[in-house]
Amino acid sequence: MKNNHSSTKKFAIGVSIITSCYTVNSIAEGQFSNALNENNSLGLYRANQFQLNQGACKNCAITPQAAWYFEQETIAIPLNNADSFDASLSAQDDVKKWVKSQASPNQPSGTSAMPPLVWLGSPHIEVGKLSEDGKLLESEQGKIPLLITPKIKSNLSYYNEASEKHFAGRNLVMRGTTNQTHFTARSIWLSDYNLDLNQIPYQPLAHQETIASLIRDQNGGANAPFSARILYKSPNLTSLQNKPVLSFVLNGAQGDDDEAHGGHFAVATGRFGAQGEWHDWLVNNFYNLGSVSEKGIIAASLPMDSYQGDLNSGQSWYRPSYMLVAVLKNDRSAATYQGAINRVMQHFYRQDFLYRHAGVNCAGINLETFRSLDWNIPKLGATNLPKAFVALPYKALSDMRLESGLKAYDYLSAEQTNLYPFVAFETIGNDLLSRIAKNQTNSAFEKQLAEDLEAIIYVHMPQFPSSRAMGQAPVASLDEYIARTPADMSKWKIVRVGARHFPDTLKDKNAPAEPIRPAYYGLIAWIVVLILALLGMRKIFRNFRKS
Repeated sequence: MKNNHSSTKKFAIGVSIITSCYTVNSIAEGQFSNALNENNSLGLYRANQFQLNQGACKNCAITPQAAWYFEQETIAIPLNNADSFDASLSAQDDVKKWVKSQASPNQPSGTSAMPPLVWLGSPHIEVGKLSEDGKLLESEQGKIPLLITPKIKSNLSYYNEASEKHFAGRNLVMRGTTNQTHFTARSIWLSDYNLDLNQIPYQPLAHQETIASLIRDQNGGANAPFSARILYKSPNLTSLQNKPVLSFVLNGAQGDDDEAHGGHFAVATGRFGAQGEWHDWLVNNFYNLGSVSEKGIIAASLPMDSYQGDLNSGQSWYRPSYMLVAVLKNDRSAATYQGAINRVMQHFYRQDFLYRHAGVNCAGINLETFRSLDWNIPKLGATNLPKAFVALPYKALSDMRLESGLKAYDYLSAEQTNLYPFVAFETIGNDLLSRIAKNQTNSAFEKQLAEDLEAIIYVHMPQFPSSRAMGQAPVASLDEYIARTPADMSKWKIVRVGARHFPDTLKDKNAPAEPIRPAYYGLIAWIVVLILALLGMRKIFRNFRKS
């Protein structure tokens, strides 16, 4: 690891002095495209529906809770409808009430419900080709010296010579910041990831081939090339241009963190661009707000190119990724989901409910939102309830910590589609292919989705090369997790993170209480069992004395 840091440091020094190696003309800020240029999009929204804010947000049209997390960030703030949620209800009850109101013809469409904010990270966006030596961005503005945003201190690995070689000579989309002499990139995205319907092979799942087998191919395919295949297609679909989408993203397991083998899950909405672009889709990313990410991740709605390609927090820098794209002829299903998840994100920023790795996580929050919309995504049940009941006292006593027992119960008793990102992704994919695509639907949302579904595209995204170890496919079960990690937990590779303390002044004391933690039911059951056992033993002892 020391060698990696040394190499990265030397590389950073080399990059930082590139402006002395070239003749550079002064670059005016106006030459760069503002991230909120009227020609740009943010998911289903036009970029000009937002205003740019950098730094602490004062008198902004967003909640103080949402603003608090982004005091040192560049965000896009909705010009209106930024507080569309009901603080008196729980997140999912709010969604259920809202979606019923959408059934009224007098109600605005889902696209009028704006996100709390969009995390841009940077004020500018630039499209161009990276020079063969990796030092210049060749765009319409000419040859622009390129710098890379600094690595945050807690990030263990970073962009290096392998990264530079990977992107050299390729067309890129970059978000970053300009000054008079250069462009500093914060995120990097490959334009050759654009999708052309005529170039994507129509290749439905073959016999004995499954979505799970696609993910696990080549151990997750961190080094495999980018690829796409059509799993389902309507004969009426002839182009992807401007087609709305509802997209499901699975990120794999990291290669340098034994607590990250479960992977990650997110849902994106947006439209394909004229050339098959999808870098500006809006990804709804739920992440633990109670801790400070070592990579700088903050839960938010953010552009796909930032979600995958941010040089510190982007998923593609530390694991392979997979995507199922539901191509639609109408944006109503995607807009309904986006409107619903906007409300959930508002509650999340207020900490009306907390992120819990055992069920109320990136997968569980999204799947329960779809279920609140009446997409009846199949449930697979708990991993093992009897084992959960036994594990509670066993882990509590063996670790001498009650929390260890409670955590074991939570994981073993959680609904599997809410617990494992892999299982969530696979289950949604199977439901789309086996039921929605065949119009075997029940609810209004399902029928709407089936009517609009024109294609299902599977996309594989490799990991970007850097000083970080290569990742692999995520696990889909507790047994798989145990098999992948050392039996001795003292040998686990763990990245320690600090806590983020939410100010008491921002908490809403009138917010609905969270549901009781599942493990507490197990604890109560054990207390009842122990009391009954003691009473039984007392009765036996009395009878023995009488005899």
